[in-house]
Amino acid sequence: MQADAPEGIPAPDLGRRAGRPARGPRPSTGPSLLAPGAAHDPYRLYRVLREEYPLCYDAPLGSWLVSRYADVATALTDPRFTGLPHDAAPRGGPAPLGLCHGSPHCAPRRHHTTALAGAMPCHMPDAESVPRHMPDAGPMPCHMPDPGSVPRHMVARIERTAYVLARRLEGRQQADLVAEFCRWLPVGAAPGASARPYGVRLSRTATGATGATATTATPCTRHTGLRETALASFLANVLDAPDLLAALRTAPALADRAWTESLRRDPPVQVVLRRTVAEVTLSGGTLPAGADVACLIGSAGRDPERFAAPDLFDPFRRDQGRSLTGPVSCPAVLLGRLEAGQGLHALLDAMPRLRWADGFRPAGTGLLTRGPRALLVRPG
Repeated sequence: MQADAPEGIPAPDLGRRAGRPARGPRPSTGPSLLAPGAAHDPYRLYRVLREEYPLCYDAPLGSWLVSRYADVATALTDPRFTGLPHDAAPRGGPAPLGLCHGSPHCAPRRHHTTALAGAMPCHMPDAESVPRHMPDAGPMPCHMPDPGSVPRHMVARIERTAYVLARRLEGRQQADLVAEFCRWLPVGAAPGASARPYGVRLSRTATGATGATATTATPCTRHTGLRETALASFLANVLDAPDLLAALRTAPALADRAWTESLRRDPPVQVVLRRTVAEVTLSGGTLPAGADVACLIGSAGRDPERFAAPDLFDPFRRDQGRSLTGPVSCPAVLLGRLEAGQGLHALLDAMPRLRWADGFRPAGTGLLTRGPRALLVRPG
């Protein structure tokens, strides 16, 4: 969704001289997430926060704002941070993040859980070892979620649902992929198309267990709205890149990298709330104990100190790194990736000439959760 990119757009004038070094946290001096216009284009606000106010107190929100990638990674992985009570995130468990709702069942049983463990380069064991830019690095092998950890009947259900939805659109002059595809694929993929929780049999790879597979009931699979939003952003980014779309027709495996890149650039959840249990020093200053902290996931994913040309949608980037969706063992993370891959394959198979409707441009909306509300396309 190029309409969201702040590249070339001057940042709003907030009364401070450009290039002035950021000071320590100063309550009530930084811009607020609740300011007028923030929801229209939060990425300009994120840039101001990263550069001028990397750690500040947002009085209207009642929370400290953390906007740099390194600081957000710390807030999501350091044991000195915990989930808020209404987040249902137990201390030491996964943080509610992206497609994951923080269920204890999502945590690997024998490994330290990190909230940024979506697609981790093999040689990066922790947040501090994440390199910046990596201009000379070659393609890196990654631990991607194994589709084999999702039961075969669920994989078949996702494939069948995507096929049926796509075939219903193929003869149209115009269609809205959000209302007629993205909204129904996650729901139709659920057993019985019900909002009730259901068991998901995860393999040893997904659970970290040493024994046989286990059936785990998790609230993550109940909530299909976030997967719908993530899928809509993914399709918007892919359709905005005709060369990539052509490559995906002949190399469907590229959808994995495109999905990870879309979650970095346009995460469905932009803000995750945490709370400090001890004093913590970050790059922008020091947080007191007992402080509510808003981790700006949307800002971290576009931090130029971590990602080269961060506003650009580039599935082939060498510094792709991690996804910001949640623990690799979370069923919602696994299902979201499968729905994206199978959904795109079904659409391109049914509509080889799929393209934007005349004059339409996608645009994300929302602040806490963000994605396009409409994707108008010409199927034929």
